[in-house]
Amino acid sequence: MKRYTETRRRHPLAADRPLAVGIRLERRLLAPIREFADTVIDTSELSPWMLKRQLVAQYGREDTLGLSVVVTSFSYRRGVPREADMVFDARFLRNPHYDDTLRPLTGRDSRVGSYIEEDPDYAAFMGQLMAMFELLLPRFESEGKSYLTIAIGCTGGRHRSVYLTEQLGAWIEKQNARVQLYHRDLEPTDDAKAG
Repeated sequence: MKRYTETRRRHPLAADRPLAVGIRLERRLLAPIREFADTVIDTSELSPWMLKRQLVAQYGREDTLGLSVVVTSFSYRRGVPREADMVFDARFLRNPHYDDTLRPLTGRDSRVGSYIEEDPDYAAFMGQLMAMFELLLPRFESEGKSYLTIAIGCTGGRHRSVYLTEQLGAWIEKQNARVQLYHRDLEPTDDAKAG
């Protein structure tokens, strides 16, 4: 319902009825087809970009083979992303939310990054994370895994998780892996606020 409301597109089965009724009718009509499906993708929490990534990863052409890594930040308040293969919790790190000058910023701002890096456990955590993925990425690829989604969460999904996502994504890119970053719970206006 949120997707149709945000895009302002009419549901094809709800032209003359409430949206919820149209969605229920669609589900009922597609139920027999779903019984034969090899794969079912729940798009409830997926952006169009994330849906495209999953479709390309599962059904892409030969030239798209190889491991594609998505690193996403998220807010625990909104739940863990369903598509996550691995989830890491950043809530143990110093929280910029409690600093009045940092609260309106995001983890893309260097001041927020400096604040987080001052946490005495930040360097050890990132070191362990990188060491683990140094081992795992080649193994996933050699096993034929098409895509890997790494989710990093914090309370609000704006500061710690965003910063760690940016840092881990940059490191993974240096390992010659295809990587994409996604910040699930940042509002579009948050990019304008980041420095």
